Amino acid sequence: MIEASPEFITLLLFIPLLVCILLGYPLALALGGIGMTVSLLFYGPEQTFAVFYNRVWGVMIDYTFLAVPLFVFMGLMLERSGVSERLFGAIYLWMGPIPGGLAVATVLLGTILAAAVGIVGASVVMLGLIALPAMHARNYKKELACGSICAGGTLGILIPPSVMLVVYGPVADIGVGLLFMGAFIPGFMLSALYITYIIIVCLLKPDWGPPLPLSERQMPISRRINILLTSLLPTLSIIFAVLGTIFLGIAAPTEAASVGAIATALLCAVYKRLNLQVLQETLYQTIKVTSMVMIIAMCAGMFTATFLSLGCGKVFEQAILGMAMGRWGSFLIIHAIVFILGMFIDWIGIIFIMIPLVTPIGEALGFNKLWFAMMIIVNLQMSFLTPPFAYALFYLRGIAQPEWGIETHHIVRGVIPFILLIMVGLFLCIVFPDIILGLPKLLSMK
Repeated sequence: MIEASPEFITLLLFIPLLVCILLGYPLALALGGIGMTVSLLFYGPEQTFAVFYNRVWGVMIDYTFLAVPLFVFMGLMLERSGVSERLFGAIYLWMGPIPGGLAVATVLLGTILAAAVGIVGASVVMLGLIALPAMHARNYKKELACGSICAGGTLGILIPPSVMLVVYGPVADIGVGLLFMGAFIPGFMLSALYITYIIIVCLLKPDWGPPLPLSERQMPISRRINILLTSLLPTLSIIFAVLGTIFLGIAAPTEAASVGAIATALLCAVYKRLNLQVLQETLYQTIKVTSMVMIIAMCAGMFTATFLSLGCGKVFEQAILGMAMGRWGSFLIIHAIVFILGMFIDWIGIIFIMIPLVTPIGEALGFNKLWFAMMIIVNLQMSFLTPPFAYALFYLRGIAQPEWGIETHHIVRGVIPFILLIMVGLFLCIVFPDIILGLPKLLSMK
């Protein structure tokens, strides 16, 4: 076995990891391979395999992670139910007179679906297939159309029930139900910021998002109310089945996820969309996404075990705290690191690599643990929009038809204002921490 300083070991772990990421190696293999290699060098095979076995087994038996496949299944099944198309049409009838009404309806639909889907890929693709053709037909500015779809679709990773929150909870040792409560208001705050921006920019530049022509919205108000309610109530029932049972203390997130999975399957059956092919495709995608999450969790556990056991965690903590920039300076450095990582690594890897390291630092700086966690989660919202590694941009580019004339640069320029709005949201959460902590405090008093 070799002996070396924790500072040298930190470089020995992170430099090869950075090289592997830049070369495009799968993150799970890079994390697991580097973690195991360094552990073998310093601990030998017996201790290495014993520790790694315990890490892998711990992930496999973690009851909270059982909610991941259930929420994924729930989101995918809702996508196939057809409820989103009906809901989009109903919202647009009400938002039509507003400048940028289609883009506003897109963000509103993304917000509603976020509380029932929780998967970015499903939300962005769904919104893109529904809203992009409609906005193209009405000559919306390509950047505004693409930006509103990407921003609205990524709300599903923040507004509960969110797979990110389910994964984050066990890693940071915070109850998933508490994270759900803390994420609710920030998610709606971002949605409100997006809608405000769309309305203002379309008022200043009417050709960017023309309102719905009068001929397309001439309908009795009773008819519009009926369409809205019949489209909205099925989705709201699923949201209440999941979040209501959690917030009222009736069920834990894992049990609530199972209720939501059953409810979406029943909704799909009611709309006559449930058949053997849909069920097979949904189960296959569920297994695929869940396997990816679990493999990264296990391999990241190997890397983190090596990193922390060799004293590298203290090196990282001392480096952040020792910069003599005060608690807010250290806070900004942590968020800058998370933001930069979000350009190159997916959110799963960031959570499993960074959260075990920065959570103790947040506590040492005196920040509320829930507030500190939610600030990082809101920050990670930008990782879906910041190239080169930006899920939402690739999802939307993949479904854009050639006749729409949408290129990658339209999507990139379109998301920039929404990235800035997320930064505004982070600032508001700093100035008004009860945006995050208010709902958990209120519900804990009951």
